[in-house]
Amino acid sequence: MNVLLIGSGGREHCLAWALRRSPRLTRLYAAPGSQGMTPLAENAAVDPFDPAALAAFCKERAVGLVVIGPEAPLAAGISDALTAAGVRVFGPNKACASLEASKSRAKEFMRRHEIPTARFAVCSTLQEALAALPSFGPCVVVKADGLAAGKGVIVCRQKGEAESALRAIMKDRVHGDAGRLVVLEELLEGREATLMALLDGKRYLLLPSSQDHKRLSDADQGPNTGGMGAVSPAPSLSPALLAQARREIFDRALAGLQSEGLDYRGVLYAGIMLTPQGPKLLEFNARFGDPETQAVLPLLDEDLLSLLEAAADGRLPERELKVRPGASVCVVLASGGYPEKSSAPETIQGLSPCAQEEDGPWVFHAGTRREKEIWLAGGGRVLGVTALGPNQEEARRRAYAAVEKIRFKGMRYRRDIGAASPACAY
Repeated sequence: MNVLLIGSGGREHCLAWALRRSPRLTRLYAAPGSQGMTPLAENAAVDPFDPAALAAFCKERAVGLVVIGPEAPLAAGISDALTAAGVRVFGPNKACASLEASKSRAKEFMRRHEIPTARFAVCSTLQEALAALPSFGPCVVVKADGLAAGKGVIVCRQKGEAESALRAIMKDRVHGDAGRLVVLEELLEGREATLMALLDGKRYLLLPSSQDHKRLSDADQGPNTGGMGAVSPAPSLSPALLAQARREIFDRALAGLQSEGLDYRGVLYAGIMLTPQGPKLLEFNARFGDPETQAVLPLLDEDLLSLLEAAADGRLPERELKVRPGASVCVVLASGGYPEKSSAPETIQGLSPCAQEEDGPWVFHAGTRREKEIWLAGGGRVLGVTALGPNQEEARRRAYAAVEKIRFKGMRYRRDIGAASPACAY
């Protein structure tokens, strides 16, 4: 089967790696793809936001499945347009993707279907938001309603932080139209976990759990980022808590989608806080998480292509997914200015000793480019280094041993991924 993968980041590089392992794959294309992905996928000169061009490419290249990685094409309705053109797609339609594209819609969905979550308020004006703040006490979470590349959530613990965050989002529009509405939430305390499931409209299959590390610096200090690393399985998610999360989050979400006539075919991502009262849902995403995907997929002992095709066709198997024993750790290497700004390109040294070996460690490219024989760090999150082990400690040791071989000016990374569980998911 020929497959078209939409996206260009570390998540898509990992998806390409996993798809390439399928004996059913004939050719893998990526739009736009990246130079880091070229050993696995042929980059396609087609606009990932142009449904007509995508449909024409799929027809010309006999593409049997399109896999959409990032959230923006999903929110733009690319899945709908391709499906209407007769192209098979793994990735939810626009109505389903609104669970990520609009945090207010997601929170209202949680309330309608009794999915445990934080107390919240949706505000459409700065004045309304400022008036609602006192009801949340000294600590509050401020969220831009729309897509903000993982940077639209501000945890406010000090006096004045929430007001500043609201003015930046709603008045200064630092996230553009994503800040037209804001969601205020009570601050939940506990341990964080991520659950991702494949949905086919009628049933779901849970992937291995994971735990993201969103803060920039060790010991969960510094600003929120798109994610500085992940471990799988989530250390804090006991079998009892996992069963509770299935019942109260995924079972209710699937029933809610069906009751509202939403045919969800793709990945449903649940960011969960493990509170003293049990698991509570922080957010939905409508796609594979990044960097969680780089930690989760190496543990999946399945043919990913066959699973994604089955989800797109509405025929997922009625069984649990097979998972390799052990643990996985992914460490993100970011540029010096991340997450506030992009840095100038810097030469990366030491990539060759960390080649894509069969048993890892693996290096997934997120923000790189190549000039002749030189790899350059292009800013933002640059690389994700993933390793497996019989336990989390050994996976962590192997991942950091690989990290130590890589260098570029300004490189920053956390040194405690997998060493301790983040205390807060935001």
